[in-house]
Amino acid sequence: MHKKHILVAALILGIAGWASAQTAATNPPAVLTLKEAEALALKNHPQVLSAQYQALASNEAVREQLSAYYPTVFGSVTGSAADPDTRIGAGFLTDSRLFTRFGQGITVDQLITDSGRTPNLVASSRLQAKAAQQNTQATRYDVLLAVNQAFFEVLRAQELLKVAQETVNERQVVTNQVTALVNNKLKSNLDLSFAQVNLAQAQLLLITAKNNITKAFAQLTRALGSDSPQTYTLQEEPVPPAPALTPDPLVSQAMSDRPELMALSLDQQAAYKFQKAERDLSFPTVEGMGVAGFIPDIDQVTLPHVIPDHYEGAAVNINIPIFNGHLFAARRAAAMLKARAADQDLRNEQERISRDVRDAWADSTTAYQQIGVSDQMANQAKLALALAQGRYNLGLSSIVELNQAQLSETEAEIQDVNAKYDYQIQNAALQYQIGDLR
Repeated sequence: MHKKHILVAALILGIAGWASAQTAATNPPAVLTLKEAEALALKNHPQVLSAQYQALASNEAVREQLSAYYPTVFGSVTGSAADPDTRIGAGFLTDSRLFTRFGQGITVDQLITDSGRTPNLVASSRLQAKAAQQNTQATRYDVLLAVNQAFFEVLRAQELLKVAQETVNERQVVTNQVTALVNNKLKSNLDLSFAQVNLAQAQLLLITAKNNITKAFAQLTRALGSDSPQTYTLQEEPVPPAPALTPDPLVSQAMSDRPELMALSLDQQAAYKFQKAERDLSFPTVEGMGVAGFIPDIDQVTLPHVIPDHYEGAAVNINIPIFNGHLFAARRAAAMLKARAADQDLRNEQERISRDVRDAWADSTTAYQQIGVSDQMANQAKLALALAQGRYNLGLSSIVELNQAQLSETEAEIQDVNAKYDYQIQNAALQYQIGDLR
């Protein structure tokens, strides 16, 4: 009976394993193109979402400043109780008479003019809101660059895994061949030792390649803004055309298209608008005010016909700043200094971007040139390996020459793969630097 249970359990496990294998075969990893990866990142990445919320918050700041153009209306309900015929004795020259009452009313305040301060504050906040939108675009570019880099790193890791697997297979064949020759007393154990060392190196390369794939997919998952690791079948991208012959037109394009520069330019304009608003603090402010209400429960016994049961009134007030301990002068000077600092921030960013564009152009140009050279080197290394294998089979060379040819071929293939994806990554970085990473 015990053996029956073991057989049943083994059968169930076998069926479960077969079903799992069938599921994996019928549900392969989803195919993901670079454009699809970029769309996923822009939709899900927390940096993009945070920047969008910041831009929306900046739009609300514009509404805050616009509120000064509208009247302020508030209602009041007041009740009081007092001894008959009492008056307030202490306070700022107040001699108001106290009386028992319960009243309701509304007050309306309206700014008539503040000598241009509010228009300048509104203009400054609008410029800051536009700058926030450009910062959102800059964040999108940062995320897109990370997606491009991670995408091509996964493709690189997959290609290097293929190279490592092929290297293991080729060196295993050589090891088997040398083992047979040693068994037949045609080669020495030294040859076998060299072949086994070469095979072990290839196996280490394969282990590293598998580890790099895991890390590359983890980085891609992060770039996509996902918190759950997923495996995709990535679709290859065509190799971009060669970079421009000189970086000068690229620098000009960056100066007009980089969102960071646009944001700093808008911040600069906003700083000067705010400086004007701070200057306007020293000018008069004119406000209008109206009040109206009624007092239904006024005590007509203690105050017969003294206070009516309703009230209304209007006033215009002009505030003229005279002296406040140099507060407004300090605020005006601080705003001007911040505006000048914004000038230098913009200039510094222009110089930095100009340098980065030239660096990216140089790196991408070098990477593009390396593609042809590395491809030629890989072809020559394969030919050299074939010749070395033939010479070794004929007994015309040692195992050292064959091992060196194998090593050169592996290095050349790795360099060929790296050259291709290095250029694609460098090209993405160049497009980022000129503000053309869509």
